[in-house]
Amino acid sequence: MSGANGRPQMLPTGQDFPFGKARGMVFPRVVLVGHGVITDLGSTCRQFGFADRGLVITGPKTSELAGNRAAEILRESKFDVNVLIAREATEAEVGRVEKEARRLGARFLVGVGGGSKIDITKVVAARLGIPFVSLPTSAAHDGISSPRASLHGSSTTTSIEAAVPVGVIADTDLIVKAPFRLLASGCADVISNVTAVLDWRLAVRLRNEEFSSTAATLSEYAAQEIIDHASSIKPNLEESVWIAIRPILVAGIAMSVAGSSRPCSGSEHLFSHALDHVSEHPSLHGEQCGVGAIMMMYLHGGDWRRLKTALHTIGAPTTARELGVTSEEVVNALVQAHSIRPERYTILGDGGLAREAAERLANVTGVVG
Repeated sequence: MSGANGRPQMLPTGQDFPFGKARGMVFPRVVLVGHGVITDLGSTCRQFGFADRGLVITGPKTSELAGNRAAEILRESKFDVNVLIAREATEAEVGRVEKEARRLGARFLVGVGGGSKIDITKVVAARLGIPFVSLPTSAAHDGISSPRASLHGSSTTTSIEAAVPVGVIADTDLIVKAPFRLLASGCADVISNVTAVLDWRLAVRLRNEEFSSTAATLSEYAAQEIIDHASSIKPNLEESVWIAIRPILVAGIAMSVAGSSRPCSGSEHLFSHALDHVSEHPSLHGEQCGVGAIMMMYLHGGDWRRLKTALHTIGAPTTARELGVTSEEVVNALVQAHSIRPERYTILGDGGLAREAAERLANVTGVVG
């Protein structure tokens, strides 16, 4: 690079250059969505240049549906592969799977199953420093492609950083065979992005929190796609999986762009986590987030009825009764929600809702009553 005098000019160093921000963003290199794409697993892993020894992590039911088949496809591509049956996504189970993966000398992982099996896989991949492929058999939430994982404790659920899959293979023929409730839950989780982004913008105004307009736009786009196509998302229809899975994947990518779960997790998620804590029989995560979004949109002064209509059209819960929880549990969760992640500012503020306000909120939106 030369200056006006023809002499070479040095680019400013990090010390001299006034703009010092830097962020790494990691995305899946390959995303395959469609009928029968599981058959591309072996060639995709070869394309990535994976070492020959791998481990398929799956569940007792999903092993029969797709886990064993995934292993056979990898073996046909000359990979040395074992299958490991994992249980609930807890820290103890992650530790067990990690130990077994080390013992087997796994150089890459494939997570086959629902959210919990993929969560276990992405945490183990992060701890071992090896790549993994996400092969979902259901789409109950946006964790298919996200850099976050949920681990369950005795009384709480913890969201932690994890690895981003190098590849996502979403076979619509497999996913449509899962109970429709799981897909509806995934749709509800993505719809709740609307209030998550509103909370994020609020935190920017009141707390000067760092913001990514790109991540927010991706998150809002994903939610809008689900809302706009709600009437087309139906049980036993593979086209419905095709419509829903892409926004679910985009939501996960939005979190990679942001470097946090902010674009997809706000007050509605705090409500869901609080409900996990106070309820005797909590519902699915995405379902609870959808109901939470109805109430949080009311607090934001937005069109909560629009969200409620979209959720109802898809077949996701919109009331405490449909969630299978009590009115008292909903109110208790609303009162406690702000304390779940005190560092994350939302419409609930620092002090949360008074019980009377929580009761009124749940009644006005029709969640209870």
